[in-house]
Amino acid sequence: MRKIVIGLSLPLSGEYSAIGLQIEAALRLFADDVNGAGGFEIAGERCAIDLEYRDDCSRRDRVREVYRWLCFERHVDVLFGTYSTALTRVAAEVADEAGMLLINHGGAGNNLYTGVLPSDYVSDRRRMIVGVLSPASDYMSGFVRLIATLKFWRKRVAIVTSKTPFAREIATGAERDCRQRRVWLHGVRLRLKFSTSFDPGHTPGTLAAALRRNRINAIISAGSYGHDLAIMRLCTSPAANIPVLGCVAAGIARFGKDLGEEAEGIVGPSQWEPDADLVPEIGPSPRDFSRRMRAAGAPGCDYPAAQAYAAGLVTIAALRDAGRVGQDQIRRAFSGLRTTTLFGDFAIDPTSGRQVGHKMLLVQWHRGRKVLIDDQPDPNAGAIEFPSGWRMVLASMHYFGLSRDNREPAGEVMDEIEDDEED
Repeated sequence: MRKIVIGLSLPLSGEYSAIGLQIEAALRLFADDVNGAGGFEIAGERCAIDLEYRDDCSRRDRVREVYRWLCFERHVDVLFGTYSTALTRVAAEVADEAGMLLINHGGAGNNLYTGVLPSDYVSDRRRMIVGVLSPASDYMSGFVRLIATLKFWRKRVAIVTSKTPFAREIATGAERDCRQRRVWLHGVRLRLKFSTSFDPGHTPGTLAAALRRNRINAIISAGSYGHDLAIMRLCTSPAANIPVLGCVAAGIARFGKDLGEEAEGIVGPSQWEPDADLVPEIGPSPRDFSRRMRAAGAPGCDYPAAQAYAAGLVTIAALRDAGRVGQDQIRRAFSGLRTTTLFGDFAIDPTSGRQVGHKMLLVQWHRGRKVLIDDQPDPNAGAIEFPSGWRMVLASMHYFGLSRDNREPAGEVMDEIEDDEED
């Protein structure tokens, strides 16, 4: 039986080790599932999966070293990315140099699909990268749509970000969504853009003053896990009293434990949830995958693990369609692939390789657990209330600005604040 070698690096130590260990467990489960079922066929030849990976220690220099070895010495058949946008960008650079296709299951940055193009680049030439997960610019789209459904008229939104490219891409997408006509007609107004490196001794006071000055009643926070946690702690304090709260970190399982009772009602985006109600065309269901990860003793089962397993499934589908293990042939096969896995719908933009089929989910923290919610809920369906009723009661009528008048006060403009001078 022919071995198809999938090569990658994983952050098994360092900053991203908790996620890296989950991805390792998911890919081992994937390989065991495929090989245990007798492998798969490429043009009539029976094939098995062989994983070749090294610890990148969550460091870019180590990522470069590993991927150069995989491409130029080990000569793997298929190249998977690592975790995080910053590390995946390094892997993509080496893959470009080697002329290999990179299957990106761990980096959400939009610029992974553009980057610095060579001087001889042709617009219709396919980028040699395929994304499995939704890009960063789509992270908060559902939350903005959810804000637009609220019954009070003035929804004064603040976007608070850390100073990273990933956070800026999320913020750019959220700003784009806030300016959509149908959202604007439902009273959503972006009133504050606040960029910060978050200094505990300085940022809370500066941000709180800006929130009061702009009469903000809806927050979008995007940054590292620690950044989002700090912003949510500030915004749930009695002094701030912000009723509508959304942040990227709310999609992580540990968020409810770390924030405690203050997590109640906070909404976040999620690439994947084990309770998602879908029937995959290929592979296990989300619930079955989650159950089997636990049975295998995996150190958790968050969305990066599901992304990695789904990357394996769609890669086999593309290999079958390609009929051979050639980088250009596999890339063309991916362009035409439309399917559904435990991770949701899969389809890419044929030229850039960016994921366009997958849709982000929304979760809300309710009584200590994450609950899937609809971004356009039916008010008569008995869904969990948003925002949480107690936050609504605590906020004053003046603070909400419940006027149905669609006219904006004269001279009112968006406030943009850089919290410090250093990046």
